[in-house]
Amino acid sequence: MSDTAATPANPSTTLDAEAVTRYMAAHVPGFEGPVTITKFATGQSNPTFRIDSPSRAYVLRRKPMGKLLKSAHQVEREFRVQKALWGSDVPVPEMLVLCEDPEVIGSSFYIMAHVPGRNFAEPTMPGEDKATRAGVIDSMNRVLAALHEIDPEAVGLGDFGPPGDYIARQVHRWSEQYRASATETIPAMDKLMAALGRHMPPDDGQRRLVHGDYRIDNMIFHADRPECAAVLDWELSTLGHPYADLASVIMQWQLPPGNEGRGLAGVDRAALGLPSDEEFIARYCE
Repeated sequence: MSDTAATPANPSTTLDAEAVTRYMAAHVPGFEGPVTITKFATGQSNPTFRIDSPSRAYVLRRKPMGKLLKSAHQVEREFRVQKALWGSDVPVPEMLVLCEDPEVIGSSFYIMAHVPGRNFAEPTMPGEDKATRAGVIDSMNRVLAALHEIDPEAVGLGDFGPPGDYIARQVHRWSEQYRASATETIPAMDKLMAALGRHMPPDDGQRRLVHGDYRIDNMIFHADRPECAAVLDWELSTLGHPYADLASVIMQWQLPPGNEGRGLAGVDRAALGLPSDEEFIARYCE
């Protein structure tokens, strides 16, 4: 996570600092206490904390407390996929330890090395120059292509997702998640789910590792150059169709700019040094 993304937290109400310190002393090589804990403002589907200590800086990511939707908040899968990708052309934080014992801090969690750098909340990257914006988006593109080049079997992730039609699976999964969390009936959503089912593209058999939430704000970039230092938030990763990640990037860019949409609708991309949708796709396909 970026150094500027953390805000002071009250460890007594958000994370048991003493329990974390004891666990890290026993399970993280080279760890030295005491610790200072801050909670990141982002990444809160699975609450995320920075842990500073005399030995180094760490990041702890945990399942939230309480009743959870089925298949959601699987920090175990996040840990597994990032550990498998460590050392590949897809930069990820170094995974240090996974704890599946809820007795330690109340839910499963993992600890990884902190990756210093910059995090951009939206693709317009206010305050940056054209060269930096172009370099960041190009790096984002290269990493996405590298992810989809990885053979899941070769990195031990051949069983990371079920077989079959990924697109149909996603429509079914998110329809079920919506129904499970709905508090009222929204006719437009029912129509949308039905329409997606009617317009399902045929399965072409492509099966690669997909991130599931590939966005600029889920990435860390080096402080001194426009190059990706780490891809974060792998909660939705699975085996599926690589074009889903690509389409997700393009889809978000159709939304309004700003904190809500974080898109590029109506933006003069050329003036900012940003590629068109067609240019981004062409670069990905090279």
